[in-house]
Amino acid sequence: MLDFGAVALEWGSLLTQAIVFLLLLLAVRKFAMGPIVAVMEKRRQHIESEITTAERSRKEAEALLAEQRRVLDEARLEAKSIIDRATKQASDEAAKIVADAQAAAERLKADASAELAREVEKAKAELRDQMTGLSVLLASKIIEKELDEATQKATVDKFLAQVGDRL
Repeated sequence: MLDFGAVALEWGSLLTQAIVFLLLLLAVRKFAMGPIVAVMEKRRQHIESEITTAERSRKEAEALLAEQRRVLDEARLEAKSIIDRATKQASDEAAKIVADAQAAAERLKADASAELAREVEKAKAELRDQMTGLSVLLASKIIEKELDEATQKATVDKFLAQVGDRL
């Protein structure tokens, strides 16, 4: 026995306690540490698996986002193309409508000019017919009267004044 003043150690008791401690340590290692280490290893593997799965999901999400952006860009380009085609078609149709309207206006103008020309020719023909008739009438009146030159001039002027009133 060792004596350290207030504390006394007995070799038998110390040896017994050391053996019990070692047995207890072996028992804990065999029965408790194995399962605890196994649980911790499972937990580590589960966490690694979750991290791998999360990383894979993140990469898939990024790929899907890139694909969606590409599809959206294609849709925007297609929409712009459709709008451009519609605008060009509307512009072409507007130009065609204006050209058709101008052509119709030109035809109406030409028809009206032709109709006016026909009416003028008709009026001239009627005027010639009337002038011929009046000339004959004047000539017959002049022949009937056989007047002197001053009277004939007055008669012609009077006739022309009458003809001018009729026109």
